[in-house]
Amino acid sequence: MKLQRIIPRGLVVAALLLAAGVQARNEYAEIAHLRSMNRRVAGIRSMADGEHYTVLEQDRIVRYAYASQNEGRSLLPENDLRLKIADYAFSPDERRILVASGRTPIYRHSYTTQYYLCENGQLRPILEEAAAPRDAGFSPDGGKIAFSDRNDLYVYDIDTRSTRRITDDGAWNEVINGTTDWVYEEEFGTTRAYAFSPDGGRIAYLRFDESEVPLMEMMRFDGKLYNEAYSFKYPKAGERNATVQLWVADLATGTRERIDTGAESDQYIPRIGFTPDGRLWYYRLNRRQNVFEMVLCEPHGAQRVVYEERAQQYVERVDDGTITFVDRDRFLVRQESHTGYMHLYLYSLRRGLLEQVTKGDWEVTQVVGCDGKRVWYLSTETSPLRRNLYSIRLDGKEKHRLTQEEGYYTVTPSRGMRYFITTYSSATCPNRTDILDAAGKLVRPLADSRELRTELLASGRPAKEFFTLTTERGDVLNAYMIKPRDFDPSKQYPVLLTQYSGPGSQQVCDRFSLDWEDALVEKGYIVVCADGRGTGFRGEKFKKLTYGRLGALEVEDQLSTARYMATQPYVDAARIGIYGWSYGGFMALSCALKGCGLFRMAIAVAPVTSWRYYDTIYTEIYNNLPQFNAAGYDDNSPINFAQMLDDERTRLLIIHGTADDNVHFQNSVEMTRALNRAGKQYDMMVYPDQNHSMMPDATANVRQKMIDYTLRNL
Repeated sequence: MKLQRIIPRGLVVAALLLAAGVQARNEYAEIAHLRSMNRRVAGIRSMADGEHYTVLEQDRIVRYAYASQNEGRSLLPENDLRLKIADYAFSPDERRILVASGRTPIYRHSYTTQYYLCENGQLRPILEEAAAPRDAGFSPDGGKIAFSDRNDLYVYDIDTRSTRRITDDGAWNEVINGTTDWVYEEEFGTTRAYAFSPDGGRIAYLRFDESEVPLMEMMRFDGKLYNEAYSFKYPKAGERNATVQLWVADLATGTRERIDTGAESDQYIPRIGFTPDGRLWYYRLNRRQNVFEMVLCEPHGAQRVVYEERAQQYVERVDDGTITFVDRDRFLVRQESHTGYMHLYLYSLRRGLLEQVTKGDWEVTQVVGCDGKRVWYLSTETSPLRRNLYSIRLDGKEKHRLTQEEGYYTVTPSRGMRYFITTYSSATCPNRTDILDAAGKLVRPLADSRELRTELLASGRPAKEFFTLTTERGDVLNAYMIKPRDFDPSKQYPVLLTQYSGPGSQQVCDRFSLDWEDALVEKGYIVVCADGRGTGFRGEKFKKLTYGRLGALEVEDQLSTARYMATQPYVDAARIGIYGWSYGGFMALSCALKGCGLFRMAIAVAPVTSWRYYDTIYTEIYNNLPQFNAAGYDDNSPINFAQMLDDERTRLLIIHGTADDNVHFQNSVEMTRALNRAGKQYDMMVYPDQNHSMMPDATANVRQKMIDYTLRNL
């Protein structure tokens, strides 16, 4: 593949400003330039023969062979259609390609789009009668395409070019069919809420009745003379969720049947599907999220629980990788409740537990694939900071490590597990994408960030140095430090703590990264990151220490990190700052307020300021419902500690986008209200109509703002 050097627009703008005699602040532009050189291969799909794969290259779908270097073949015809490919999928027989072009965002992950079908070398638009099509997918026989439009589910017949409406009661802020509501999308990581039976004759789907969910109104300005409120249903902790039903439609007869999912209506159904032999299954999760079941529906209406997991605090959030079907009877489960570490277990639909497949004081982080005899997976076996690819027999024997370098791998397998496309990086090595064979031997490289490596070596840009620190309480935390390139241990340097700290998260890992904090390193700052109690990949006990009191132990650990750094002879103890975004923003605020002047500066971006303002699924899994744990919501809310800000010693910057549908602007409004009442001084940066990620419009601006603020105040 030909690699091209890309010059970001930010650098061009900076150059123009300099040419015009304007002094440009371009520290982040340099970081953005380096980030653009960290190569990735986009849109990888294995083809059915297991010998070829496809990727996205400049809005083209290109087919390559795994085993040999070739020029690649474009699978879309050259025509006048200017596609902006957001996603694509092959029909099961690969005679057709469904292409989504363009994205009109709904929330952070969901979007409507235009669909095109490529068949017999011809590309044509489809679903043109739909006003806002989304979440389209092929039936198993490749002859139909299901999609959602304005909260109703439809099926399009490719041969007759006709569309059948499956549901007719969809309505904005009331009923959703075949796609998910806001909270399922954000927290269960899915927008598609339908599944075809293996023969394509039936389609199962979820129906969300969100009519009783409280309404959130988010103001939109958009440069208009009169601003408008954007209203959507958002269930906050302790409030009403949507009532979710499971339905099955028979595409031959047009009949629909509601499936009984139990007497409890206040529950979650995170996933649905069919077994390889055509039996419907669904996940069932109670509101507390400490009882998880997979329920199998037999042909004559009977149901039975074929897998159940219970936990005192919570069952880790389920996703597409929680259960993997091996064949018509067996399935793999990834869970942590049995041993306290996330491992693989082999189950039978008929006989229950068959085998614990993996064992040890380490965690399986992802199931990569299974061929019926062996399973391939990524794990932390060498270190919680690293990921490597292994394979093992389903009876737990003959384990092989397939990736050898110490660092962080992501993997996309071929059909049949004959090849693996791996992307590797480490703290000192940017991305490198290779093709490996079944034995883990290199077949050929695909992409190499050679230009970036050369530039990093030439500039001597420092890399992460990993270490552990022991707090005053005896807790051992994983951490990293980045020192200035001309570091002199006899001098003293300012320190910025960067962190996220959320339950099950991980920031300290042996993986290449560059962001705005690295610009500070070039200015003579030390950047430090520590994963406190509650973070992930060190076992269930460590992760669940923070249950029921979010912001208590995590804040203690960041304060301990700051105090630890203050004792180092090369640190200026009077110049320590802290930064975080989202959960990290909640933490940065909490540390600024409870630090008693320990921090010279704090930056909180899109912070949660009360967990009462955040959604049901995320908040309640880690904090229980506020009806049963009010103290867990209020005792550590930054709003209740506004008076503790030592604004003579700690400069505080709050940043938020007004169109943040995830962590609402309400959080920062109520925080500033409390600070105002307490007579405290602080700084604030508001981004009109920007969402939680502030991408793409404010990506560079917000980061340059944080660089400038740090340089002035730390």
